[in-house]
Formats: sequence, C-alpha cells, structure tokens
Amino acid sequence: MTGSDASPSFRLAYVPGVTPAKWVRIWNERLPDTPLTLLQVPAAEACDLLRSGDADAGFVRLPVDRTYFSAIPLYTETTVVVIPKDHLIAAADEVSVEDLADEVVLHPLDDTLDWESLPGQPAFERPATTADAIELVAAGIGVLVVPQSLARLHHRRDLTYRPVTDAPVSDVALSWPEERTTDQVEDFIGIVRGRTVNSTRGRSSASAAAPADARRKPAAGKSAGKPAGKSSRSGSGRPQGAGGTKRAGGAKGGSGTKGGSGTKGAKRGKPRRRS
Repeated sequence: MTGSDASPSFRLAYVPGVTPAKWVRIWNERLPDTPLTLLQVPAAEACDLLRSGDADAGFVRLPVDRTYFSAIPLYTETTVVVIPKDHLIAAADEVSVEDLADEVVLHPLDDTLDWESLPGQPAFERPATTADAIELVAAGIGVLVVPQSLARLHHRRDLTYRPVTDAPVSDVALSWPEERTTDQVEDFIGIVRGRTVNSTRGRSSASAAAPADARRKPAAGKSAGKPAGKSSRSGSGRPQGAGGTKRAGGAKGGSGTKGGSGTKGAKRGKPRRRS
C-alpha cells in the first residue's frame, strides 16, 4: 500500500513521556501540504490504535509484536525512583532495587516496566494511572519507579527522582504495521533517521539515479576522448614533465651539453671584453 492509498494527513501516535516536537517541526517544514495529526495514547493502547488503522505510525514502548509491526528502536530510558524532596533517598546520587526493599513501591496499572518481581513492599491498592501514583508519592504514601521521561512529565516542585541502577529499562521505538508502509511512513522514517531533504530512499531511488548517471557520463566521455598523454598537461598546454625539465636545464645554463642552447645563451649574456 503506497502512494495514492495513503491518508490525506499523517496520523502519528505517541505514548506519554515521548516528545515528538522536533520531528513534527521538520515534517511541517518539508511537507507543508500534508498535515500531521498528533494522537497521544496510553502505552498499553498504542499498538491497538495502530492495528485498527486509526494511526499511521507511532512512538511506542517496546516490546511490540514483530510478526505484525515494524519497529525502529530510538533510545533507552533511564529508570528512576520518584520520591519526596525530603526523603532519605534524596541524599543519594543513585540507588539500587535493594535500597527500596523497605519502601512501599507503588505499581500503577499503566506501568511500562517489565518487572520479573516487584521491588519493595506492595501498596494496599494499585493506582489506576501513573498520574495517580505521583499524587500518592506527594502524599507520602509510597515511592514510584518509572522511566525518567514520565518523572519529568509529572514533575512537581515537592518531588524529585534518583536513578535506579539495576531496574528494568524502557525502550522507545517508532513502529507501524509492516503491511501499511506507505510513502508518508517512509517520509517520517527518513526524518526520524536524520536523512536530509535531498537524500534518497526506496521510492525515489530510481529518479535520483538518473541525475547521478548524467553527471558521470560527461566526465567519462571527456576523459575517454583525450589521449592519455595529454591528461597531465598544465594550464599552458605544455606537458608538465617535459616543460619542467627544459626550464630546469635552461636555468642552469645547460652546462656540459655539446652545442646546446645553454652554451649559446652564455656567450650572448656575457660578451668578451676587448683587450
């Protein structure tokens, strides 16, 4: 599905914590006639939105079903623990999961981390969302372990966070249904991968090859049409090797040559004195 089958606008989903602003800005500069629509969606619902066709591509958190989706991993986030500013953990530069053993660690229903076993002490009830869990941290009920971007997204002046060195991490990727790799998706992939506006990709490689060949052919013809011996001529039209040697000989007066022009030049340049 390419070209005319694409939707008139490009619909880009993104999960909380991802900031697509720089890529959207480049899209608007390069493709001003194709509107880009942003759709923020909970991390757990992003793949369903892409499957249903309600979004063309999306910034999601891995893993995704790689039998159905294509994905370009972009970056791995640092995992942090969100705590009140006056918490004891705030005195450390970083902590480990073991340091959280005595803490009530909140585990919201929209948690994006893949825990083998949850750290710390369980809360009485799981918060519905990360935003709800942040409110509970501010109330002193527990701490929260999340990707750093979510800690920044839900920033509060009375809270801070510290890296957790051995916690699971979250990988962010650009993903889309492989069977719906439209021209617009290809355009956005190029932007995310940092391609310049003049760089080529799959659907434009054939047209881009023609100018390249056209540039090469005149160069090849020009080179082939000249005799090999003339390729080293200088701008004056004289062979560089021969001209250089001749000038060097003339500068030294051509001494030691029989009947050479160097000897005649010496007689003209220094007339004999009359006695």
